[in-house]
Amino acid sequence: MAKPKAPRRTLDSYTVKHINKAIKPEDCVLMRPSDPGKPSYVAKIERIEADVRGANVKVHVRWYYRPEESIGGRRQFHGSKEVFLSDHYDVQSADTIEAKCTVHSFKSYTKLDAVGNEDFFCRFEYNSTTGGFNPDRVAVYVLIKI
Repeated sequence: MAKPKAPRRTLDSYTVKHINKAIKPEDCVLMRPSDPGKPSYVAKIERIEADVRGANVKVHVRWYYRPEESIGGRRQFHGSKEVFLSDHYDVQSADTIEAKCTVHSFKSYTKLDAVGNEDFFCRFEYNSTTGGFNPDRVAVYVLIKI
C-alpha cells in the first residue's frame, strides 16, 4: 500500500540558513544549477511550503530565462543582465537557493548608480513552449556620442 503524502502548510516567509536571508513570495532568488559550470538560475518565488514539522521546505517558483536559454538565443540587443519572465513553473528544495536577487524593470535598471551581481532586468515575458515574447517588440536605443 502506498504511503500517504504528508500534509504540507504554506509559509509566509522562510529563512534560508546557509545564506542567512529571509525569503517570501514575490522575492527573486538565484538557484543552484545541477551543472556547476552553468550560471545560477533566476526564479521568482510564488509560494513556500513545509511539512507539518516545518522541515522539508519547498519553494514553488516561476523561472526567468536568460536569452541564451530561449528558442531564439541571445541577440545583439539583449543586455548582459537581461532575463525573461517565463510561463515555466516548478517546485524546488529551498536548499538550492544561493542568494536573493532583484529583477528590475528596464527603466529602473537604467537608473541604478551601480549594478551588482544580484541585479537583473526584465522587458519581456517568454512562452517556453512557443518561443514567443510579450510584448513581441521593444524599442532599441543607440547611443551616439558627439
